[in-house]
Amino acid sequence: MTTSFAEDSPAVLDGVPCFSEPIKMVRPFLPAFSELAEDMEQIVASGWLTNGPHVRALEEAAAQALDVPHVVAVSSCTSGLMLLAQCLDLEGEVILPSFTFMASATSMAWKGCRPVFVDVDPHTTNLIPEQVEQAISPITSAILAVHNFGNPAPCDSLESIADRYNLHLIYDAAHGLGSTHHRRPVGKQGTAQCFSLSPTKLVTGGEGGLVATSSADLAKKLRAGRDYGNPGNYDCLFPGLNARMSEFHALLARRSLAQLPEAVSSRQKTAAQFQQAIAAIPGLRTQRISPNSTSSYKDFAVIVDEMEFGLTRDMLRQALTAEGIDTRTYYDPPVHKQTAFRNTAKYKDLPHTECLSRNIVCLPLWSHMPDDIVEGIIASLQRIKQNAPLIRTQLIEHEGLVGDSS
Repeated sequence: MTTSFAEDSPAVLDGVPCFSEPIKMVRPFLPAFSELAEDMEQIVASGWLTNGPHVRALEEAAAQALDVPHVVAVSSCTSGLMLLAQCLDLEGEVILPSFTFMASATSMAWKGCRPVFVDVDPHTTNLIPEQVEQAISPITSAILAVHNFGNPAPCDSLESIADRYNLHLIYDAAHGLGSTHHRRPVGKQGTAQCFSLSPTKLVTGGEGGLVATSSADLAKKLRAGRDYGNPGNYDCLFPGLNARMSEFHALLARRSLAQLPEAVSSRQKTAAQFQQAIAAIPGLRTQRISPNSTSSYKDFAVIVDEMEFGLTRDMLRQALTAEGIDTRTYYDPPVHKQTAFRNTAKYKDLPHTECLSRNIVCLPLWSHMPDDIVEGIIASLQRIKQNAPLIRTQLIEHEGLVGDSS
């Protein structure tokens, strides 16, 4: 698939592309159909299609994997966050990062809470605890932290702040399955954590989510909430959602969960290869992981220093696309600049957030990514750096031909 070309001209300068077929950002690590077929046939034969034995089996397996007493399966991580806001009766303001997926904020806004955005550490890309504490007001009801790209948030500091101010601490743990903090899986920290099972995650049900909590009362309320707020006697306790998980999604997720240790080990190996190579490329740096944590590497993020690397983040993306390498920019624009929140959320200056959103790019990373693909991506970065001045000139000239380059 790759060719030896480290000294050759990059594809964006009419060289031979590294990859003849595009390398996609994501390739789900799925169990074989043969592992699912018998149970799928049983589901169809039973006619029990949602909130049945496979959902319960997934919840039990996830609780064991996360070392947490209670896990509630829901239709998505977003619906889990929405239900948490409802079940905890959050109101007033919720403090969270703007450098996150929009669902973190939309789930709080659905409950009528006002998002209060604070800045993130430019190295870890996670919340800065000191800024969280400074943003607390008399109407703050919760802190919503994010394990960004699988890198655990500063749980200890945030928990200390939440305890001092009597606030709920909840986590958008969409990227967190497979990550650890103090050698324990993320999931037990705080009031509750919401995980995603969408196709881009290490554990996938196709769609779906899991809410982990140590509170039996909260888990009971979440189970009613995912069924419209109906506890089972048709007497709605509070406005809930249809956030039930189907048996098909639960079956796939449970089989996928069994592969999680293998997926994490594979991704960490690939991430280490990327880190070692990128450390030697001036102008590129990678996300910093705390010494007391490990990342699932749901995504592998690279931050581009235009002055040192010689190209903007977007120029690098164009050059990688020419090599046949797919990339993503998370999160651009950040949430505080999105239409829904630009004039409704509360925030001050967010320089690190805005700098990261302009300069970060995520490379393809899969479970069991072949070495030749890893080597090809690294070699592409190296030869793009070597030819950065020529690439920059050509891309600027091209922009000048097709329109305003500003």
